[in-house]
Amino acid sequence: MAKHRSRRLRKKMHIEEFQELGFSVAWRFPQGTTEEQIDKTVDDFINEVIAPNGLAFDGSGYLSWEGLVCKEQIGKCTEEDQAIVRNWLEEKKLEEIRLSDLFDVWWD
Repeated sequence: MAKHRSRRLRKKMHIEEFQELGFSVAWRFPQGTTEEQIDKTVDDFINEVIAPNGLAFDGSGYLSWEGLVCKEQIGKCTEEDQAIVRNWLEEKKLEEIRLSDLFDVWWD
């Protein structure tokens, strides 16, 4: 039997129309990459890919990075968002690029 929840409760629980999909991302900088190059590349990633596409990124690393990409506002990332991220990382010649399938960032 389906539960009927109020809009307020659905929003609070991040379900149905308030569900948020995102994906994890990981990559590796080539050995010998300087700290300045890493900082610039991550800044460029945020300025050229994340912000212009209404995405948010939470991640960390040094030569090896991993993090979560989701929408800046309530919403669902798409396969197109994944492709944009993957293509940019590949263009920058980063290594061991891995993206997960889309998942519910609150419940998975």
